[in-house]
Amino acid sequence: SDTPIEITAANGSYRPENYDERFRGWVSVRDALASSLNVPAVRAVELIGADALVDRLRAAGVIGLDHPGSYYGPALALGSADVTLWELVAAYASLAPGGIYRPLRLQPGMPTEPGRRVFSPPAAFVIADILADREARGFSFGLESALATPFWTAVKTGTSKDMRDNWCIGFSQQFVVGVWVGNFSGQPMGDVSGVSGAAPIWLDVMRGLHEQR
Repeated sequence: SDTPIEITAANGSYRPENYDERFRGWVSVRDALASSLNVPAVRAVELIGADALVDRLRAAGVIGLDHPGSYYGPALALGSADVTLWELVAAYASLAPGGIYRPLRLQPGMPTEPGRRVFSPPAAFVIADILADREARGFSFGLESALATPFWTAVKTGTSKDMRDNWCIGFSQQFVVGVWVGNFSGQPMGDVSGVSGAAPIWLDVMRGLHEQR
């Protein structure tokens, strides 16, 4: 349900909104995720519980979550916790091979660690298929954007509050690429979102990696 919602929190009320400040009523999970609708994501965390989400994120490599789910609340769906580019790339890299997490390495010659399953193969497949669905994301981003590649990719953007930074992370059948854009001082940027800031860089890197493939 992409409709207005008010959540009571310890420090007041929380009223999440979508990026374009519009509500669309009933939508499918596919359209909600592919088009980055915030309100359905918050409702999903309310359904499963923030503790369950924290546990899954930690298993997928987001190790900087130092508090229980109740500390973050449903806003965790929209990025209420600090994470690093390293952690997010590790999490997406676990979706790419069907739900297997392996710690990232800084150099090719470093020893690999055995993987562990954090998502079921069907769940990983469905999420990747949604994030690769150009038509489903078209409702927020249009059919042609910096997220559209001439080969198969699953990709997601994110923009933090006040546009302090933005992200684009996605994978093809061979590569996982993550891009962060922002000011090291933490100062907000002027009207720069994930799809206009990080996504074009992500697209250039992905195209470069696949030129000879």
